[in-house]
Amino acid sequence: MSLSPREVFLRLVRGVADGETDELPDLYGEVTDVRHPMATPASEPLTSRRALRPHFSVPPEVRESLPKRRVVDVVVHETADPEVIVAEFAYEFTSPDGSPAKVPCVFVMRVRDGQIIESRDYIDPIRTYTARGDLGLLIASLRKDTPR
Repeated sequence: MSLSPREVFLRLVRGVADGETDELPDLYGEVTDVRHPMATPASEPLTSRRALRPHFSVPPEVRESLPKRRVVDVVVHETADPEVIVAEFAYEFTSPDGSPAKVPCVFVMRVRDGQIIESRDYIDPIRTYTARGDLGLLIASLRKDTPR
């Protein structure tokens, strides 16, 4: 029996939070449509499981340097379409100095036969970069995209 949309969503976000990302592309269909509408800088749609592998690839030395995080405040809304859910949650980061930071997220996902075939992942980019201690990277990337 295949996983429900809620179960697939929970495996995905917990895998991201735990840094266990190697198997996450397997939660997606061979053909999929994953978009990050709030990504800064803008990102291209990910339209295959193959395209998702590098997206989830985190070298061990980088993985170890990332702040600890966990998934909190999960609310999953089922819709009239049994394949579609709207999931509200936050990643709660703990910085090296011990201070917490929350990054609110909303995912709208279509899951068919236990695999994500479409997803819109709305993640606050400013809070994400701030929580990871990478705000300077965001600013630098924005300067590159700014016409002079």
